[in-house]
Amino acid sequence: MRAILPATTLLIALLLAGAAAQAVPWCAHYSTGLNDCAFYSYRQCRTALSGVGGICLQNGFEAPYWTGQVVHRRHRRDYDYYH
Repeated sequence: MRAILPATTLLIALLLAGAAAQAVPWCAHYSTGLNDCAFYSYRQCRTALSGVGGICLQNGFEAPYWTGQVVHRRHRRDYDYYH
C-alpha cells in the first residue's frame, strides 16, 4: 500500500516531463566543433554566434509541420501497356 503513492507520483512526473519535450528549430554549429540546439529563432542563433564564429542551421529533428498523421498517397498505375 505504501508503494502505490510513490509509484503514482513517479508515473505522473514521467508523463508530464515527456509531454513537454520537443525539438527547437535552430542549431548553432560553432567553429570549435560544438553544437547547441537551443534557439527558437534564426536571430537568436546568429546573436549567439556573433564574435565566436560558426553557422546556424535548422534542426533536423524538429518537424514544425507534422500533424501527427502519416499521409499515404495512392498513385494510379496503368499497367495496360498494349491498348
